[in-house]
Amino acid sequence: MSDAVQKPPAQKAWRTPHTYVIIFFVVLAGWIATLFVPVGLFDTHKVSYKDQNGKEKSKTVLIPTSFRKVYSRVDAAVLAPKLDALAADDKAMADAGLDKAKVQALAAAPDGDLSVKALAEAGLTEPVVNGLWGSSVYDKRSAERRPAKVWGTEDYNGFGFLNYLFEGLCTGDKWGSAVGIVAFVLVIGGAFGIIMRTGAIDAGIYSFIRSVGRADLLVLPLLFVLFSLGGAVFGMSEECIAFATVVVPLMVGLGYDSLVGVGVTFVASQVGNAASWMNPFGVAVAQGIAGVPVLSGAGFRMIMWVVTTLVSAGFLFWYGMRIKKNPKLSPVYESDEYFRQHLAQGKDESKKGLSLGDWLVLGSFVAGIVWIVWGVMAKGYYIPEIASQFFVMGLVAGIVGVAFKLGGMKVNDIATSFGEGVAGIAGAAVVVGMAKGFLLVLGGTDAGKPAVLNTILNATGGAIAGLPKALCAWFMYLFQTVFDFFVTSNSGQAALTMPILAPLSDIIGVSRQNAVLAYQMGSGFADAIVPTSASLMGVLAVARVGWGTYAKWQIKMQGFFFVIGSIFMILAVAINFS
Repeated sequence: MSDAVQKPPAQKAWRTPHTYVIIFFVVLAGWIATLFVPVGLFDTHKVSYKDQNGKEKSKTVLIPTSFRKVYSRVDAAVLAPKLDALAADDKAMADAGLDKAKVQALAAAPDGDLSVKALAEAGLTEPVVNGLWGSSVYDKRSAERRPAKVWGTEDYNGFGFLNYLFEGLCTGDKWGSAVGIVAFVLVIGGAFGIIMRTGAIDAGIYSFIRSVGRADLLVLPLLFVLFSLGGAVFGMSEECIAFATVVVPLMVGLGYDSLVGVGVTFVASQVGNAASWMNPFGVAVAQGIAGVPVLSGAGFRMIMWVVTTLVSAGFLFWYGMRIKKNPKLSPVYESDEYFRQHLAQGKDESKKGLSLGDWLVLGSFVAGIVWIVWGVMAKGYYIPEIASQFFVMGLVAGIVGVAFKLGGMKVNDIATSFGEGVAGIAGAAVVVGMAKGFLLVLGGTDAGKPAVLNTILNATGGAIAGLPKALCAWFMYLFQTVFDFFVTSNSGQAALTMPILAPLSDIIGVSRQNAVLAYQMGSGFADAIVPTSASLMGVLAVARVGWGTYAKWQIKMQGFFFVIGSIFMILAVAINFS
């Protein structure tokens, strides 16, 4: 037997699960939750408010005091005398739009014949019953749970959670998730496939790097501030996918890594969203719903934006300098080899000087971005218009590339590079469908339809209500942070949560501005990490970084954000921010 000391077998490094795997288990957990959590719903109504331009807007929101669960059985002992009283009250029946004969017949029926179905047949549907008697006539032990089936479709055996991907991808319209966002992401991917095929962007990046010289250290913080300003002013989010196509390789070329590229584009934009004083799709909508003057409290928020942006940029700069000194410390060093190889080709081209064709492509790109920003801010362009603008941008670049034979481009190369661009970002588009499918498993986000999410929303609001002022405000912020996983749309989240948090702030004695602040910081900062964010997944697809790898890196910054947000929430309560 050998006297040599045997080394223990090397442990395999733990690998972060793929994004699809993570989301699948989240969907599974959501489905299990529906086995135990009863569904609930709210009444809804439209509220009117004025946007930042003074135009009248409206939004459908829930009525927080109207929450009720759905019951499958009635309490005959409680219901019978109420039916007798209703049958004798002609005015009450007329006000409720009920048929007198049907109500009287139901009142005369034996208690054993009273059921939810019988009530509905007499016109006493759930909304009518709730308006007359609330939930007092139902058997409280019969609160319904509506878990999805394991497999199936709406047309065949009912919706099953294993069909979450297909059903998720098929929801929505061209203005929202999932169909509109998926189409938007694919069009952007294809357009930038053409633009990058010309080689003008890579050559331009190296020309820029040579021109800035030692001032390259200013590029990271300046870009961070610029993108944060975009998030604060017009809610920049989806647009970051396009910018990342240029900025990510630029950051790699400057000696950083693709994570820094994601940080100075998407993360910075969400910092701006979180601290915005005028985002028309976020804080303006939330203030309108909460009954707070739109764009009020701007002074405090501007100070918050300056502080948050500068310290966040400093945090990212600190990380970037470590990578610049030793690139192999980067968790994405190997995957960034893709950008290094492409940039090496651009470096050779840039030595020859940018050609007229290169300048035309770069000029059309800049003009396209200006056109998009103008369209969003001045004309209210949204997903359909912006997607079309990007397509035009890609088409122009392709025509220029063929005309000037950039990279030897031919007409067919426009089509093939578009297809390659679509393929490269398709994975992010799939995540959008998965995220929407998860919400379908929970019953959807419609406050007026029975869903587990409504029950969770109501229970959370009730749990927070009894806490001290500062702690309650902080829990509002914590709740918005967690809720962002379920609903990443700024306006959508505002419509669901502000009707609950705004009156809750009245109850605990803090201003409604605090509720708006909790919403914007919670949704803004969390958007920088949740895998249900279509914009984030699109940027990560451009950067060729898996969500798991990104999340391990970003969680430190996320903790940093949460501390900043907590400080501002407590400070807002202390100064009675209003």
